[in-house]
Amino acid sequence: MTKLQVAVVQAATTLFDSAGAVRLVAARTAEAAGSGARLVVFPESFVGGYPKGSDFGAVVGNRTPEGREEYRRYFAGSIAVPGPETKELGDIARRHDVHLVVGVIERDGSTLYCSMLFFAPDGSLLGKRRKLMPVALERLVFGVGDGSTLKVYDTAIGRLGGVMCWENLMPAARMAMYEQGVQLYCAPTAVGTEMDHITARHIGREGRCFVLAAHLVMAPEDYPPYYSAAHGPNAERAVSHGGSSIVGPQGEVLAGPVYDKETLLVADLDLDDIVRAKYDFDVTGHCSRPDVFQLRVDRTPRTAVVG
Repeated sequence: MTKLQVAVVQAATTLFDSAGAVRLVAARTAEAAGSGARLVVFPESFVGGYPKGSDFGAVVGNRTPEGREEYRRYFAGSIAVPGPETKELGDIARRHDVHLVVGVIERDGSTLYCSMLFFAPDGSLLGKRRKLMPVALERLVFGVGDGSTLKVYDTAIGRLGGVMCWENLMPAARMAMYEQGVQLYCAPTAVGTEMDHITARHIGREGRCFVLAAHLVMAPEDYPPYYSAAHGPNAERAVSHGGSSIVGPQGEVLAGPVYDKETLLVADLDLDDIVRAKYDFDVTGHCSRPDVFQLRVDRTPRTAVVG
């Protein structure tokens, strides 16, 4: 298959409420599949939510009881992979015969990870991607991923992979995807900005791949009433403006960006455009200069106890 339709969902989600978010995934996936999409991409942390504006009661050297309770609530809204919500998401992909990519807050033991899940049209979980490096205050609540999930999946619609949010500013992470021949590069973000759109265009042009950038769009009224970060004097800090887009393999904009409203972006792709684009630039092929530059990627799963 060289031609297919893809969809990027830009929507608000339900913080602390994974069941509500899964219902939103079901509705939005039905809409996208009804348009003819074979691949549907949701934003970062769509299931579980992104606690924008919260400091979880932390300063250097101290954490408050209120912050610990907020973390408990966030933890309770996360999901296990595999687990019941993971199965529900797979069932959604199967019902609508689509490849589905969804950002989730993953619970593993007592640690949370900001992850992406990839599902095949038969409902099976192709794999997950854990964020390698949480950004700034995210490090308070998210564990770090390892190289074992930095994968590209060979599917019937093309080579599918993803990198989250500011990971896309990490040149080595991008190169790890390019080296695996990624064609459908998912770049979901919780906090989209004009600069994220510029980054998506750069990735398309640099990697000669299609980029599907799905961003959350959140206003204070989208958060629960007890979430003080969204309802106090600094409520603007909790706002996410969206800016989702679909970009082609020479950096051309195929859909979006759209700001400050929910939307479904749809584009028709021709994977042969990747070959046409790599005619004069292939970052891991004829332009790679391995005699000068080499990147080593450690894909070993890391555990706290070995043996």
